[in-house]
Amino acid sequence: MLDKAIITCALTGVLTNPEQHPVPVTPEEMAAEAKRAFEAGATIMHVHYRQQEKGKGHLPTWDPVICNEINEAIRAACPGVVINMTTGVVGSEYGYVLDYLRACKPEMAACNAGTLNYLKTRKDGSWAWPPMVFDNPASKVKDHIEVMQECGIIPEFECFDLGIVRSVGLYIENGMTDHADYNFVMGVASGMPADPDLLPFLIKYKKPAMPWQATVIGREDVWPVHQRAAELGGNLRTGLEDCFYLPDGEKASSNGPMIESLAAMARNAGRAVTTPEETRAKLGV
Repeated sequence: MLDKAIITCALTGVLTNPEQHPVPVTPEEMAAEAKRAFEAGATIMHVHYRQQEKGKGHLPTWDPVICNEINEAIRAACPGVVINMTTGVVGSEYGYVLDYLRACKPEMAACNAGTLNYLKTRKDGSWAWPPMVFDNPASKVKDHIEVMQECGIIPEFECFDLGIVRSVGLYIENGMTDHADYNFVMGVASGMPADPDLLPFLIKYKKPAMPWQATVIGREDVWPVHQRAAELGGNLRTGLEDCFYLPDGEKASSNGPMIESLAAMARNAGRAVTTPEETRAKLGV
């Protein structure tokens, strides 16, 4: 019998414009969206933080004062929730991200586990944005792990291709970490596709007995991957960061219906979802 599934809600993402999509920005909006997701079964909130000035809600912030205010609002709305903070930045300057982790001390944080050419084309073949490298060399990964260990934060290793999945195993063998929560990121155009048939191979090449989940980016085509993840025993994640569409193709107005659909897929696989207390016990926080 499969274990209960932990559900994560990715509330808002990094750059989505709140004037075009229903993504939350302010502490009040973030707390309200988290509560909708929490009531639907999500016990972990993956959080990105936005600038609070008028007209700048589509831009990220790393200001610990703003981040802590948002975290506190989410915790007040969702008793027992686990906060999972973003860390993803491009370039060799990332000390401010480590400082923000030290200042906020969430229960979990993303640890991007390898480098990816981050690419996308338009229908005419032109680049959707200038080709960029999402650079995460082993030295950067090590710095993040060490700060997370210092602060009692659980790293969630974001894996964009099979080679990065295998790299996480090498981090364990090298002694950089003794545990890995794997997150298979699928649907990025230059990374792993959103294909349910890939999941058994990814599971095969992760370290045994380590938990995993799939972050699936796309439209309504993401949902078969979520269902397969549920059937294979993975933890589950969705939200307005990853997708705007429900399984029937309707556009989601909130994170709540997204999480309701994900919880239904867990039940379809014969699995219940964890309570906040059960999530914390599984994570050891």
